[in-house]
Amino acid sequence: MIIQIKGKVNFPITLDPTVWIFDDRKIILEELFIERETEEKKDDAQKTAEMFDQEIYFQTKIKPPVNQSLNRFEREKALKESFVMPLDSFVTNSEPEDSANSARLKTDGDDIIISLEQLRESYVRFSDKGKQLADNGPIHLYFGDGSNTENPFKGIKEIIIE
Repeated sequence: MIIQIKGKVNFPITLDPTVWIFDDRKIILEELFIERETEEKKDDAQKTAEMFDQEIYFQTKIKPPVNQSLNRFEREKALKESFVMPLDSFVTNSEPEDSANSARLKTDGDDIIISLEQLRESYVRFSDKGKQLADNGPIHLYFGDGSNTENPFKGIKEIIIE
């Protein structure tokens, strides 16, 4: 159930989606694209201010925010919701080389090639109603713009930066 980010990176990373349920960065799948629609309606100045605040927040955090303990409500929610995780921080921490410009998503079937920027802006689904993705898992990839919401890339076993 682990996925590697490797290739033209300074630090290959091993991802374990089974522990992301405890990570504060997770987002409820159904809310992800509702948020995107709401963000599109905001004016540019507000978007810029929010992006700046978010960047400052991530630069000041050394360790990823992880729940120390889950209260009863959070545990029940974790067992009922489907979650996604943004990929940007993982890609950034792997430090892709300057020559890297694409990513190969290794699956059971054909490999999928996307741009490095698309990978950074993507989200990976790791749970379905509180359970691991048994069918076509361990992760499904959704573009940040929601363009493949109906048909995400499934069965991703490895991410190779090229």
